[in-house]
Amino acid sequence: MRTLATYSIKGGVGKTSAAVNLGYLAARDGHRTLLWDLDPQGAATYLFRVRPKVKGGGKALVRGDRPLTEAIKATDFDSLDLLPADFTYRNLDLLLDRAKAPTRLLRPLLAPLAAEYDVVVLDCPPGITLLSESVLHAAGLLVVPVIPTPLAVRTLDQLIGFLADLDGRRPDLLAFLSMVDRRKALHREIVGRLSAGRSDVAATAIPALAAVEGMGARRAPLSATAPRGPAGRRYEALWREIDERTRGTTTPPARPGR
Repeated sequence: MRTLATYSIKGGVGKTSAAVNLGYLAARDGHRTLLWDLDPQGAATYLFRVRPKVKGGGKALVRGDRPLTEAIKATDFDSLDLLPADFTYRNLDLLLDRAKAPTRLLRPLLAPLAAEYDVVVLDCPPGITLLSESVLHAAGLLVVPVIPTPLAVRTLDQLIGFLADLDGRRPDLLAFLSMVDRRKALHREIVGRLSAGRSDVAATAIPALAAVEGMGARRAPLSATAPRGPAGRRYEALWREIDERTRGTTTPPARPGR
């Protein structure tokens, strides 16, 4: 099972749009795919027209009182399921803080899903928290959107430094330029600089287009509604890079007691 996590320290950078489109594209290619919306705001859940509610809330899932499989919902797309957001996820850090080895809790929760799914996409809330640290230990690949501005690039460097200091296994990281406006000289300069010779930055950049913002109105992946449009083609190219990078890899199972 390949486990991808769309993650950023900053919010509003195109993280959920990427998660929704990558999840759809993985399923379209025939992979049994699950997207877990871990953000209490529930944007991915909204886009898939699913009610943002989990029986027992995040507490039941984290404590193992309710298996993840019992909370999973089907979407309108073949081979693509959703584990919806719940507003109680806002308290997950408090729950994790009371757990033993909280930053390693997510991996064993996900392990049983390997029998049902080929790809799991985790759509994470922004910030560096116990939940995000648990995601870092659980994911095989961290997919990180970066707006082409100096502060956003600095945030990427901070994340890379944080991963270098992380105890235990670390995910692979692939950043991609998001919300790119090539009319702006600064955007063009940063895209060119970051894309040159860096194995941790995707060749594909996602443009700042109204079609991406319009996903909220259509409530569907752009890759499903406008696959041949400029943004749809870019998400397709990004998925191809991720698929090639992760093909043949799986997230190692959690050790007993971890």
